[in-house]
Amino acid sequence: MFDQQEFIARIQKIMNYYSLTASALADQLGVLRSSISHLLSERNKPSLDFVLKIINKYPEIDLYWLLYGKGTFPKEEVQNPKESIPNEIIFPPSLEEKSYVKQEILEEKEIQKIVFFYKDKTFDIFENF
Repeated sequence: MFDQQEFIARIQKIMNYYSLTASALADQLGVLRSSISHLLSERNKPSLDFVLKIINKYPEIDLYWLLYGKGTFPKEEVQNPKESIPNEIIFPPSLEEKSYVKQEILEEKEIQKIVFFYKDKTFDIFENF
């Protein structure tokens, strides 16, 4: 769940990391200085447009870290899959093993949310199945 105070703390961490004042951050994002002030004082909640401007301006900021504090800041570089080829061959489980694993997963886990991320940096969230 989104926590505005924690979000504000993450914005302040970003400002400290880049040595920015609230005014400088507003200028870099192309938003009004008052919008940053209102956000930091908890008068207003962040808009999707504001969040996307941060993600677009600073690609090293992970969306989930910014919104929910999950992940790292700055985000870790994703390794090239070709560079991380394992030394051993992993064979798929047999049909018997697959049905057992599938049944175990279905019994223990329930899907809460599915998120699709698109190349244009937009996303869709599907909840409440």
